[in-house]
Amino acid sequence: MTSTPSGTRKPGHSARTVCAALAAGVLTLSLGACGAKNSNDEVTGAGEEGGSYAARFADCVPGEDSADLTTTDVDADKSITVAAFNGWDESFAASHLLRYVLEDEGYTVDIQSLDAGPGYTGVSRGDIDLIMDSWLPVTHESYLEQYRDTIEPLGCWYDNARLTIAVNEDSPAQSIADLRDDASDYGSRLVGIEPGAGLTEQAKKAVRAYGLDDWNFQISSTPAMLAELKKATDADENIAVTLWRPHWAYDAFPVRDLEDPEGAMGGAENILNFSRSGFSGDNPYVAQLLKNLVIDDEHLSSLENVMFSDENYGGENLDAAVAEWAEKNPDFIDAWKAGTLGK
Repeated sequence: MTSTPSGTRKPGHSARTVCAALAAGVLTLSLGACGAKNSNDEVTGAGEEGGSYAARFADCVPGEDSADLTTTDVDADKSITVAAFNGWDESFAASHLLRYVLEDEGYTVDIQSLDAGPGYTGVSRGDIDLIMDSWLPVTHESYLEQYRDTIEPLGCWYDNARLTIAVNEDSPAQSIADLRDDASDYGSRLVGIEPGAGLTEQAKKAVRAYGLDDWNFQISSTPAMLAELKKATDADENIAVTLWRPHWAYDAFPVRDLEDPEGAMGGAENILNFSRSGFSGDNPYVAQLLKNLVIDDEHLSSLENVMFSDENYGGENLDAAVAEWAEKNPDFIDAWKAGTLGK
């Protein structure tokens, strides 16, 4: 069964501009660039009295519980259900990558496109086996507090989820602080995304923190920002944009993040796998495979580029996109099964 994200999957339309409503209650959280807290400093440490359950995942190490699966028998139960979050490219990238590997082992993997709230609710009830896109310790903290007793952590696989201000690779500025003195190189312009996005609100804080109030912070849309980024890099012109990791733009364009010495754009988060309670006992092979997963920025941005950019699959036929990427990265799949991705 092939599931694709609901709604448009064109690049930029998945840029965390729609907030996910929690299934239980009226609390609303943002997705990545959409209104969430984005600094790990805002979470009480796991070792402190009263620290949140989510805080214990602030320092997780991708692949730290890896093990060699190359001679391990696969599970007897080969039917797996995964919830992928609408609007989160990395959620579909990880889920379809898991499906690619497991289907080669004889599994059937059903990927269900859900908002975060229903996804967590489904896993906590046992209706869904896996979630592969939990942002911690901040963005999904409330879900963890609500469902901590009915879900199981199965390792973190990415540790650099963050909001950024990015520039073309050969740009003069190395830090956001440099933009003030280098204003003429950029036409005193910062290109942003949607006005309601959390990334936009965070960038406003950075503008104030670094004395860029006289700059033109051009707030528009993610597709418009990406179009401006492509135009500038194609023409070898300087440009500054608001961006976030993970994103396929880091593979599609010659772009790099500016350093943020004031921490105005917030801290990095980790992305983890969670399963329904009892899953690791029922499916030890898949559980270990998830613990083995580590995706660095280079691999994740290249995978998302193939899946979501207009120059490639544009968000359509995600299984074919993953298969094409996997064929070009066979060492990644081999290392994943051998438990050496984090080494």
